[in-house]
Amino acid sequence: MRINKKEFAEKLRQGDNILILMHEQPDGDAMGCAYALYAALKKLGKKSRVSSFDEPAHNLRFIAADIEFEKFEPDLIVAVDVADLKLLGDNWRDYEGKIDLCLDHHVSNTEYARYTFLEDTAAASEMVYDVIRELGVEIDHFMAVCIYVGVATDTGCFRYPNTTSRTIRIAADMMDKGIDAQDINKLMFETKTKSFVKLEKLVNETLELHFDDRCAIYTITRKMFEKSGALESECHPITAASRQIEGVLVGAVIKEQKDGSFNISVRTNGSLNAADICAELGGGGHKNASGCELGGTLAAVKAALLKSIERALGIEA
Repeated sequence: MRINKKEFAEKLRQGDNILILMHEQPDGDAMGCAYALYAALKKLGKKSRVSSFDEPAHNLRFIAADIEFEKFEPDLIVAVDVADLKLLGDNWRDYEGKIDLCLDHHVSNTEYARYTFLEDTAAASEMVYDVIRELGVEIDHFMAVCIYVGVATDTGCFRYPNTTSRTIRIAADMMDKGIDAQDINKLMFETKTKSFVKLEKLVNETLELHFDDRCAIYTITRKMFEKSGALESECHPITAASRQIEGVLVGAVIKEQKDGSFNISVRTNGSLNAADICAELGGGGHKNASGCELGGTLAAVKAALLKSIERALGIEA
């Protein structure tokens, strides 16, 4: 059932022991909105903790570095920035039919929760910003850092076409709380681990260009993770890089998962719709950033992806 921000805030008030779930391989928006909400709930005197199946990337660990969660049996389970139950990770079945609230900005959300607060915003952290205000909680420095990290991440440091004037105003509001945006931006967008540099080198060697160089595809295998020592959560910059090549309209990264299936991330430029490309393959997301999962061999997965991209480009024979 769909609800608005006021109703979402009211349902949060009804819980006392609140578990907040993030998607696997949490990015800055997932971490940002989850921990900002956690801090707001603590200010209301509620018990709360954040959970994810995976460790966050190195450049995001500062958010939770000094936090120790209380142990409790939740009476309210909330998912943030999670479009599909299966995105919780290998243990997603543990939460099937048990999630009370979902806050999300993906229009492809499967509405697996009992109540869903859904808006097509640049970042889920924008929505959490609104919810915290509805709760009547003053946004402190920690929450401001979290919200800024969230909106900066999902807008590519305010460069992506999903950036709106409201996004900028929220970021400015967080800066007015005294956060160091320059340090955050350097850490988030200009700092690479040595393991990521090794992974990036291996991935760059897999680059394929298709359809008169309008489509770029990278591949990441399990062996590359083993060889580089990089974490899966470190892959987000590679996904963004796929559409940064001159003349490319569609960029995609095919990543082999532990179970042998493949996760596909698609990024588009201009009016080309990434969600349409992924919808043909059983996925979804945003207009310029979407994803899906496919089983089979790498060759078969790549062929299916290219067929969908070919149709999107309007060049099918």
